[in-house]
Amino acid sequence: MRYAEGPSAHCDVHVGATVPRVWELVTDILLPARFSPELCRAAWLDGADGPRVGARFEGHNRHRLLGEWRTVSHVTELEDAGERRVFAWAVTDADGRFGGPAPDPARPMATWRYELAPEGGGTRLRQSARLGPARSGVSLTLDRWPDREERIVAVRVGELRAGMEKTLAGIKSLAEKGA
Repeated sequence: MRYAEGPSAHCDVHVGATVPRVWELVTDILLPARFSPELCRAAWLDGADGPRVGARFEGHNRHRLLGEWRTVSHVTELEDAGERRVFAWAVTDADGRFGGPAPDPARPMATWRYELAPEGGGTRLRQSARLGPARSGVSLTLDRWPDREERIVAVRVGELRAGMEKTLAGIKSLAEKGA
């Protein structure tokens, strides 16, 4: 797979808790930092105190090869009526860490999404991410080793999937304990 193709990863888990309970957890932008191997912390921007389409939040990330960087995410989808729910955001490189400021959520460096649906007395929770089209840490690596693109993209997709598995396991544990 090539970066220009928008590589993606997703993971799902069945959570033994109601959709509203799981929704409460996935829309808390502070929660993933408790479980993610990359996201260290997050905070709402511009006076926002929760998700709404157009709201922005910053994330502070760390990767063993790339060091630390800040992102600014824009909530792009928030469907919280009924049983099926969606929370999605576009991640931008507002500081130009990966090749010039790229603050446009229509051209994100990644797009993330949670989808929730009732299933078997609980909730089916899916987390997904799609890379590109804007430059990201993958782009820096590809600049250095363009002949290794498919391997580099595959490794990054694997890292994303592993991080999602940890995050979903953490959300499942909290939701099922009622914490």
